[in-house]
Amino acid sequence: MSRLLRLLVVLGPLAVPSVALAQQDVGTYNRALSAFNEGKLDAAAPLFAQLAEGEDADLKGKSEFYLAQTFAKKELPVAAFISYAAIVNAGPKHPSYLKAIEGLVDMQQRLDEQNLIPSILNQAYTDEVRDQWVTLPKEVLARINYLVGTASQRRMRFEEARSLLEAVPADSRVYAKARYLLGTVLADPRFPGRPGEGEALDKEAIAAFQAVLHTKEPQVELPETRELALLALGRVHYRRGEYADAVKAYEGVPRYARFWDQALFENGFARFQNEDFGGALGSLQALHAPQFEGAFQPESWILKSTVYYYSCLYDEVKTTLAAFDERYGPMAKQLEPFTGEDVAPINAFNLVASENRRLPRAVYLWIRNNERIREVMRTLSRVDQEKRAISEGPWKGTPFAAQTVASLEDIRTTLLQVGGTLAKNRIKEASDNLRTFSDQAEIIRVQTALDEKDLFSEGVDQKALLSRQTLYRPKMPGAAWNYWRFQGEFWIDEIGYYQYTLKRGCPARQEK
Repeated sequence: MSRLLRLLVVLGPLAVPSVALAQQDVGTYNRALSAFNEGKLDAAAPLFAQLAEGEDADLKGKSEFYLAQTFAKKELPVAAFISYAAIVNAGPKHPSYLKAIEGLVDMQQRLDEQNLIPSILNQAYTDEVRDQWVTLPKEVLARINYLVGTASQRRMRFEEARSLLEAVPADSRVYAKARYLLGTVLADPRFPGRPGEGEALDKEAIAAFQAVLHTKEPQVELPETRELALLALGRVHYRRGEYADAVKAYEGVPRYARFWDQALFENGFARFQNEDFGGALGSLQALHAPQFEGAFQPESWILKSTVYYYSCLYDEVKTTLAAFDERYGPMAKQLEPFTGEDVAPINAFNLVASENRRLPRAVYLWIRNNERIREVMRTLSRVDQEKRAISEGPWKGTPFAAQTVASLEDIRTTLLQVGGTLAKNRIKEASDNLRTFSDQAEIIRVQTALDEKDLFSEGVDQKALLSRQTLYRPKMPGAAWNYWRFQGEFWIDEIGYYQYTLKRGCPARQEK
């Protein structure tokens, strides 16, 4: 027997099962596809999963995509996201690559997931694939530009973020969010070229924020995006010394909206810088109302004491600083065990993932109000729901269920690491803020004592100086307004409209 014949004899029997296996896979695929088209998703998914592990590249690629589609149709968006992401990570040679990009963007929208999916899209959005991605549906491409722009902004790649965000068209549902983020990118002090182009960049940033305010529905999260745009607009005007414009922006944030407490605080600074001391104290009066008992705003008390200090009302300075110490002093000590480098991120996340008393309540609420942490908690909740649905549903006890739950558990672990890092950084930020403002409080306290000593040395009778002054009611904004004297009661319809009038205990200023 020749060598070639002997080789054919050896190889021949091995080839027959391969052909049979291929035919069997085709049959399995046809059954899976038929079940999918008939809406029998519980039957289709395990078959697609089986083929996705096979050796036939064509069937494998199709089955991976249809498995993701099956998860999406069964309202299992996290499982679908995992499957779409695997295809995207496989690269543009995958037969379902562009469809998987669309599916991934769709799952991002369903989950409102702002951490993992933008990162995946950012890694995939290379020069090699840009020409392919341009062929995607217009709204899908707009969302990609926004999501990848978000990832670029977080990595401080500002020019790249600017280019992506400017590419989001006005008819996209994420246009307002993209304009807001574009404005924050342009206004960032770290933006390249700002020393020489600061004026032009500020104007562009203001125009971007104004575009948000003029955008109409339908938009994604438009009310909150408008609030953020007003805050950002106020910050740009404040940094430019345009304090009256800053006040106008801050006062545009609706009362009792999500970011109203932040607007009240920053408005206090703007009104103070605009030499409206009574208005500054009025904003802080609202912020310190019982309705904001859970707010974490240590700097607001430093600002309040500063307003009193500039008015030479030293007794009020000391009273305010005492209130700061009473409220925030214990918080600083309570945070100490959780600020060390040895604190594991997952342990930090567990401190804020559910109600607990280990953190000060104001800090706990402040951390949980962080949008990225809220997104992590939402997605984790969704992961747990899907794990239960798969473990207890029609696939219960099957290898397919075990494999899918394992994939969900991997995502859960990743999310815990992301959320833990965010929580740990937030706890440290709160601790650093308390330390910083405690130091500032001490500086004001010492300076107040020195100024009181100077007045005494000069023979100034400050009490007599203050007693000779008359307090008048604040100026009314218009004919439609009424004046009510504050008598220690916080009525919900009055909060936000407070205005102080102040005496001045500074001799030189009084003479002037």
